[in-house]
Amino acid sequence: MSTVLETEEHKDLRAAVAALGKRYGREYMNGVVKAESHPDELWADAAKLGYLGVNLPEEYGGGGGGIAELSIVLEELGAAGCPLLMMVVSPAICGTVIARFGTDEQKRAWLPGLADGSRTMAFGITEPDAGSNSHRITTTARKDEATGDWLLTGRKVFISGVDIADATLIVGRTEDAKTGSLKPCLFIVPRETEGFQRRQIEMELQAPEKQFELVLDDVRLPADALVGDEDAGLLQLFAGLNPERIMTAAFSIGMARFALGRAVEYAKERSVWKSPIGAHQAIAHPLSQCHIDIELARLMMQKAARLYDEGDDMGAGEAANMAKLAAADACVKTVDQAVHTLGGNGLTKEFGIASLIVASRVARIAPVSREMILNFVSHQTLGLPKSY
Repeated sequence: MSTVLETEEHKDLRAAVAALGKRYGREYMNGVVKAESHPDELWADAAKLGYLGVNLPEEYGGGGGGIAELSIVLEELGAAGCPLLMMVVSPAICGTVIARFGTDEQKRAWLPGLADGSRTMAFGITEPDAGSNSHRITTTARKDEATGDWLLTGRKVFISGVDIADATLIVGRTEDAKTGSLKPCLFIVPRETEGFQRRQIEMELQAPEKQFELVLDDVRLPADALVGDEDAGLLQLFAGLNPERIMTAAFSIGMARFALGRAVEYAKERSVWKSPIGAHQAIAHPLSQCHIDIELARLMMQKAARLYDEGDDMGAGEAANMAKLAAADACVKTVDQAVHTLGGNGLTKEFGIASLIVASRVARIAPVSREMILNFVSHQTLGLPKSY
């Protein structure tokens, strides 16, 4: 793997996280899934070493880095076979939004815990009837003028880790007093808040992090549950969505590297005729193409992270979407090729690749479908007319 575009600090970070991942590995994660538990030991060790909060401000216990550093952490853990999905939502989305737009009180209350791993947050945006159309979000917040509290009502689906998160950052909409139109706002909803209900969604996906449907029935929240400015709207929302796309790319690249590593190792050792199967171009060339696709996706991810960390939200939006699409496609293709390389062994539990067939598909669907990314590029980059 080439790291010529990275600083010495980034290379050192990669090596250190890779060493941590090697101590745990795929077998550890499989054991966690089988026990229907959570990767608490790995999460605690990553936190202790400062990896979980590497992107958060130093004054609140973080590493003072950015999404570039956090994406390295997730990628290397994924390459070792033990990715931490909650890194995408807790420090990357929620931590970033609170660090950029939260009040001083919110920062003091949440950032130190998010940085040292003692607290986690989930992120709730997807709704059953909205799909990819965020303009159809119906979770609404209205203000109780008598008390100043917010009353939040709505439904969310496919929200990761709500059962273990201390709170969920919920995307709702409030009515603009001047125009009457609805605008997005973000609210911190603690897990045990009255009226905040959750139901686990049974998934074919084998992962420690469970998926939930949420129901908010006139959930009463104090005025300070609102994150940032009530009128900032999309600015605050995209401050969290761009890191989400970059981290999803990191998740996919890590998974693809793990699958490719298993396939290459097998292709070097497996002999059916006179030489290892990796000597045959029908095996070697597809694996080589997978490696190329992974490297190209990483370059776009690095570009997106750099733009975001430099404060270019618009530039980062385009790059983050393209990185996510490229990484997801590379991951699906690589996992499929890895299983094919191992033949029947690719479907066994012993080699641990078959379970990635479902996992690799996730990034093509979430947090935004590849079709919506292509729509974004066609409209925003190429200036083509909208079809919807």
